[in-house]
Amino acid sequence: MMRVAVLMGGKSSEREISLRSGKAVIHALMKKGMEVISLDAADNWNRAIKKKDIDVAFIALHGKYGEDGVVQSLLEKLNIPYTGSGVEASRVAFDKVCAKEIFLKENIPTPDFYILNGTNGSRVKGWHMEVPLVVKPARGGSAIGISIVKEEKEFQPALEKAIKYDSRVLIERYVKGKEITVGILNGTALPVVEIRSKRDFFDFEAKYTAELHEFIIPAPLEEEIYHRVQEISLQSHSVLGCSGFSRVDLILSGGETYVLEVNTIPGLTDVSLFPAAAEAAGIDFPELCQKIIEIALRGTKTVHGGSGIESQKSEFRV
Repeated sequence: MMRVAVLMGGKSSEREISLRSGKAVIHALMKKGMEVISLDAADNWNRAIKKKDIDVAFIALHGKYGEDGVVQSLLEKLNIPYTGSGVEASRVAFDKVCAKEIFLKENIPTPDFYILNGTNGSRVKGWHMEVPLVVKPARGGSAIGISIVKEEKEFQPALEKAIKYDSRVLIERYVKGKEITVGILNGTALPVVEIRSKRDFFDFEAKYTAELHEFIIPAPLEEEIYHRVQEISLQSHSVLGCSGFSRVDLILSGGETYVLEVNTIPGLTDVSLFPAAAEAAGIDFPELCQKIIEIALRGTKTVHGGSGIESQKSEFRV
């Protein structure tokens, strides 16, 4: 019987969401007949895992110390296979500034941006954009610390909010349009999802409250645009060196597609986007978790961008 350690919880601001993801994964893997051990990454899990004779670690951590390459590096030192992207891809994707700079280098469209360092707001890139703006921590997830600034007077409070979660703050041009997302599983694009939030944007509360959002799967887009969105998502996953699975968040506006970020460990709760997209492709949650483990056990992590990727709208295979 396969023995799986599910790493969950941790110390980041996304701890509660990670616990929800981890519990969902545990239940799914047990349905597949696996022996599952739950480890809270807030504790000395690396000592505990060495004693458990683990076949593979399923990382269900979100935020710092989970998605940023730290846990991945420790698991490699312990010679334990793990799910998702490798150390460097995790680090780069988690840092929105690094990711956006790679997108620009690879001609992947992303909203204009600049960076502020520290509470004094010292400039790093040109201060040339006008409101509305999006202010967010450079490193983090679940829309925690994000604000949409519609008037100049809202900027300083938004900056102070973001700086609570990271010493660098990303300031983006606000792009009004359709919020969409594409899950990537083993080099294949899952069905495109349109997100319709009942709040100003798909913030933390909207993400994890079923009544505050609606997912349209597949997104009602023209076929050419639909496939272009999938291809851009696959390219974004690839140029960051991601492996196994990820979720790419985008905005469609005026016929243009803008990539916002790539999540190397997307939410795996009962209201999360990635499982919903997989289900639309005919993959229920226990099967999805099993596939993620099977990919991890193949023992390969992408270390740089590559080609040979494919996308599908209705038919899916791994």
